[in-house]
Amino acid sequence: MTFPRSVTAAGTDGLDAIRKNPAGAVLGLDFDGTLAPIVDDPASARAHPGAAPALARLAPRVGALVIVTGRPAAVAVEYGGFAGVDGLVVLGQYGLERWESGVLSEPEPPPGVAEARAKLPDILAAAKAPPETFVEDKGQALAVHTRRCAEPEVALERLRSILAALAERTGLALEPGRFVLELRPPGIDKGMALRTFVAERGERPSGVLFAGDDLGDLAAFDAVESLRGDGVPGVLVCSGSTEVTALADRADLVVDGPPGVVDLLERLADSL
Repeated sequence: MTFPRSVTAAGTDGLDAIRKNPAGAVLGLDFDGTLAPIVDDPASARAHPGAAPALARLAPRVGALVIVTGRPAAVAVEYGGFAGVDGLVVLGQYGLERWESGVLSEPEPPPGVAEARAKLPDILAAAKAPPETFVEDKGQALAVHTRRCAEPEVALERLRSILAALAERTGLALEPGRFVLELRPPGIDKGMALRTFVAERGERPSGVLFAGDDLGDLAAFDAVESLRGDGVPGVLVCSGSTEVTALADRADLVVDGPPGVVDLLERLADSL
């Protein structure tokens, strides 16, 4: 198997470990920006057409295959076309929800989410947020998007301190992303979700890979780095974009967006 020549030494070790013992490997992936192209309207996002077939090829070949996303798990399954991918686990809402074998498990949202939901329209109006600003209600979290605004970064910065104050009043955390600020329960992130998923398997992985594209994926990168510190080979994959560079700076391998991620999964499946 030939991977891009830009893979770091640690990444090469991780890929080799996965190839040598795929039955013990854990492969994790983000959804938006990684398996699905980023679009102006989150409701119109759909996975790259090659994503579900590539995952279906990989699932029976590896120890575990998991998608870790900020979206509701059922939405990621629907938008990804993943319902027929046997063996795939989807951790939605940063691990609060779990979809597996067609069964969805989800807790009740914390009361702070309902309070923030009720207050958010008036707060955005008082802040004179551009009319193109929109709120994505995820049930367990609320995401304020400025991607459609004429100056999305300016609009995002104008709202940052106001939404931080709302998060503090409602007991939520404010997390940034690609032209989005999300209000969600504190203490949850993709790193915690990935670490918990690996730990619950009850065995030391032969290797761990995580692919992401946005700031929220840095916590998952941290989890892989922590596993590396414990002697587990790991691979950090960045689905590259011009909007976020922080992941590319830390990644072992940078690929060209969702098409590059799908190509990597296909080539990995070929090697197994």
